[in-house]
Amino acid sequence: MTHMRTLTLLLVLTILGISSCSVNKNITSYSGKKPKKIIFLIGDGMGLTQISTLFLGKDNTNNFKRFKSIGFINTRSGSHKITDSAAGATAFSCGEKTYNNAVGMNMDSASITNIVEVFSGRKYLTGVVSTSSITHATPASFYAHAKHRKLQYDIAQQLLKSDIDFFAGGGSEYFHKLGADIGLYSWEIDSSNSPSWTNLSFDPNKRYGFLSAPDGLPNMLTGRGDYLKSASLAAIDYFDNKPYFLMVEGSQIDWGGHATDYEYVYSEMQDFDQTLGAILDYAEKDGNTLVVVTADHETGGLSLRSQSYIDNNGNSRSDYDKVEAGFNTGGHTAALIPVFAYGPGAQSFQGVYENNEIYNKLMALMR
Repeated sequence: MTHMRTLTLLLVLTILGISSCSVNKNITSYSGKKPKKIIFLIGDGMGLTQISTLFLGKDNTNNFKRFKSIGFINTRSGSHKITDSAAGATAFSCGEKTYNNAVGMNMDSASITNIVEVFSGRKYLTGVVSTSSITHATPASFYAHAKHRKLQYDIAQQLLKSDIDFFAGGGSEYFHKLGADIGLYSWEIDSSNSPSWTNLSFDPNKRYGFLSAPDGLPNMLTGRGDYLKSASLAAIDYFDNKPYFLMVEGSQIDWGGHATDYEYVYSEMQDFDQTLGAILDYAEKDGNTLVVVTADHETGGLSLRSQSYIDNNGNSRSDYDKVEAGFNTGGHTAALIPVFAYGPGAQSFQGVYENNEIYNKLMALMR
């Protein structure tokens, strides 16, 4: 898709071209009402147990309870029984299982068409929002093609060549080190200074990029604030009721799992849930928006177990009114991952299927 608009980031660098891509997908058929807008949320590392943490409060209030259409995906990659984020996101964005570390590449390391390229070709606006670097494996898989996820300078160049209309996240160092001047819409944030999205005014003839940290954003425990929700709503405001595809990633649920840090995981889940709530409120009011929520894999092998104690006879007992968290790994697991959907086409996501079928289901809902 050729854009007549200019990228609002003032970035001066040479942009690498992207290899030719082929399309060979088995598109699921769909004959019902199709959505005008699609918002795809990924809780990186978010398994069923991570979601269950939101049900432990006294009032059980959370936004996952609002879904009626629920399914499960098998996340195995093309090379391993347990996927990494790059292969998992590529399955979503390109419709093919591939090897771990691949970004928008097939098992033969050839570029394959991604969902942003397809939707942009059909005159949809497209965007990605993340709490990691915008060049990290998951967001990158929606616009870039790289043999390895660590090629973040190459991925940064491809972002500027891509059809993305709006992006927000971290990663300014991958542009600065290429000689780029980040320019007007960029913040360096810390625990005391989150960017304000409320006073932004968007020019519909421009594309917008927000690079708000050198690499990943701060976590919730150190003061990120409502960046994920605010950036997602800003993207929706920018799209201004036009057809669009938006990917929103809660990246650091995964990072908390790798650190086997329950408070880290729980705080990131709360942030993801608040973002989800704002998006569902919008979708319910709009009536033409499909919201799909899932994860690339589970991280940490998180369990929510009963707390044990020793009774008066010296026997070990379980207190079923006290829950404690435990992790059995600092890596990913092979657990099935839930899929939640709301809006036109939501029933398409029910059932148990492979992770790359998400792509086919989204393609079938394209107008």
